[in-house]
Amino acid sequence: MSIFTMPSLGADMEEGKLVEWLVKPGDKVKKGDIVAVVETQKGAIEIEIFEAGEISALLAEPGQTLPVGAPLARLGAAEEAEVSAAVAAPEPAVEAPKAVVPPTPAPASAARPVPPPALGGAVLASPAARARAAELGTALEAIAGSGPGGAILLSDVERYVPSAPQPAAEPVAEDRPKGKPGLDMTEMRRAIAAAMSRAKREIPHYYLTHEIDLQSAQERLTALNRDRTPDRRLLMGALLVHATVTALAKVPELNGRYEAEPYAPSGPVHCGMAVAMRGGGLIAPAILEAQVKDPDAIMAAMRDIVARTRAGRLRNSEITQGTITISSLGENGVDALIGVIYPPQVALVGFGAPRVRPMVQDGAVQPRLAVTVSLAADHRVSDGRRGALFLAEIDRLLQEPAIP
Repeated sequence: MSIFTMPSLGADMEEGKLVEWLVKPGDKVKKGDIVAVVETQKGAIEIEIFEAGEISALLAEPGQTLPVGAPLARLGAAEEAEVSAAVAAPEPAVEAPKAVVPPTPAPASAARPVPPPALGGAVLASPAARARAAELGTALEAIAGSGPGGAILLSDVERYVPSAPQPAAEPVAEDRPKGKPGLDMTEMRRAIAAAMSRAKREIPHYYLTHEIDLQSAQERLTALNRDRTPDRRLLMGALLVHATVTALAKVPELNGRYEAEPYAPSGPVHCGMAVAMRGGGLIAPAILEAQVKDPDAIMAAMRDIVARTRAGRLRNSEITQGTITISSLGENGVDALIGVIYPPQVALVGFGAPRVRPMVQDGAVQPRLAVTVSLAADHRVSDGRRGALFLAEIDRLLQEPAIP
C-alpha cells in the first residue's frame, strides 16, 4: 500500500489545485497512466502515476488546493485491494475542508439538468470542459456533471444537447486577466519571474554566439518537401533541434540538472521547447528521449507538444524532467536572442530568425540563409572552450543534416 501525493511541477511550485480525477476506486493503473489533472501557475497539467497498482481510495476532492506532498490517493497492489474488499467496505475518501455549497433545488422537470455543484461561487469543471463549453457558447450551469463531486468533464459537454435554445450566459467577473481557461496569466508571470530571478541569482552564466550557414540545409529541405504533403513536411526548426540534441553527445556536461553535489550529466536528452502562449507567458515542456529521435520524429513531437501546451494538456513528466532548453524566435523574430537558463538545468540554446545574409562562399560574397545561435551555460559545469566546441558541432551537423 502506498500514497500518491501532490507532485512538485517545478522548483517554484508550492501548491496545486486538483481539477479532475481520471480514475476511480477500483481502477487498475500502470506506470505512466494519466490519473488526474492539476492546475498550477503553468496551467492545467496531466498527472502521471509512477507505480503500478489499484486505486483503493481517493483522498482529495476536485476543487481543493493542496500543498506539494499532500495525499491525493491511496494505491495498493491488486491482491491487497481484493483482500480488503472481502473483509470490509470501501474506505471513504479523507474528508477535507469544504467550501460552502448552496443547496441544489429540486429540478422542475425530468428534462431539466441538475445544476452542477459550485465551489467558492464557481462551477466545478475541468479546464478542457470549460474551453469546449466556451467554444460552443454553452453555459456550464446548464450541464450535469458526471465527475467526482458532480464536476463537469469534457465528455459531459460533448454529450450535452439543449432541449431549447439557450440564453447567452451572463458575463462573469474574474480577477485574472483573460487567457486560456484554467490558466492564470498573472500567476504565470509570477512563476516566470521567480524562476528567472533564481537563475540569475544562483547560476553563474556565460554566453557565446555563433553564426551558422543554413543554405545547404534549406536546399535539402526544399528538395525533400517537394514530394511530401503539407502535414508531413519537415521544417527547419526540427533540424535545429536535432542538431542540438545530437551535439550534446560531444559535450555531455551541458545536458543535465544541477540538483545535488557532485553534478552528474543526464544520459537521456529531455529537450525543453520554449512555447509562447497566445495570451502571453511562456512554458517549456520537454520532448522526452529526444536523442533517439530522427528529424521526422522530432517534427511530429514538436507539433504535438505545441498543440497540447496551448490546449492546456501537458503531462507532469514533460514539465519536470527537462535537461536542456531550446528557445527559437522563428521566422518572424529578431536576429539573435540571449537566454536565461531554466533552473535546475545548466544550459539554454537560443536560435534567432533565419535570414538571408551576405556571406563569403568559395572566395565570393553570396546571399545565403544563416542563423545566429547562442548558448547560455552554467560556469560551474562547463567553460567557454567546451561551449564553443558545442556550438561548432551544431554547425557541423547542420552542414550535412540527417535527412533522407
